[in-house]
Amino acid sequence: MRAVIFDLDGVIVDSEQVWDAVREGYTREAGGTWRPDATRAMMGMSSLEWSSYMHDELGVAADPRQISADVAGRVEDRYRDALPLLPGAQGAVRRLAERWPLAIASSSNRPVIELVLELSGLSELIELTVSSEEVERGKPAPDVYLAAAARLAVPAQTCAAVEDSTNGLRSARAAGMRVIAVPNRTYPPSPEALAAADVVLESLSQLGPPEVDPTL
Repeated sequence: MRAVIFDLDGVIVDSEQVWDAVREGYTREAGGTWRPDATRAMMGMSSLEWSSYMHDELGVAADPRQISADVAGRVEDRYRDALPLLPGAQGAVRRLAERWPLAIASSSNRPVIELVLELSGLSELIELTVSSEEVERGKPAPDVYLAAAARLAVPAQTCAAVEDSTNGLRSARAAGMRVIAVPNRTYPPSPEALAAADVVLESLSQLGPPEVDPTL
């Protein structure tokens, strides 16, 4: 293994509930109709994909790019009030940064990614970040992971990816990476996606070099 690439939402921060609440509130304020399956439908989508979904499927009239900016801004405000870091996240990042270059491959908007890293004190340990808004397709397509590997200048097959959701696990697997699953407890991945992972952990506190590279 030559690099480790972390997802952000559901891996570093317990954020799905935050995004869910913000999107639902925004949809209702805009006169749209929130659907019970909306959260799962949008998980892993790029910012343009999920904002287009809110426009097309939930009836939010604003332009998708405006929806994306508005929702991301509200999420940032919540993070500044209280960043929902997941237990073990900082320790896992620090342990792995001692041995490998690290990256973030996230569906979040770039300003949200940068804010999380700043508030968590992890910015100096992450070599680079890629937002799915910067690639053609969001997860479960492999684009964001392939872009991260390319920017790290290492083959995707020599990277380990740390993921929590169905679409994230599928994305990392499609990129040809070693897949480490830390299942999201609120929105658990499908059994099929989880079965395709190389390693399944209960929490990031269990993540160390041997889980990344079993030859160590």
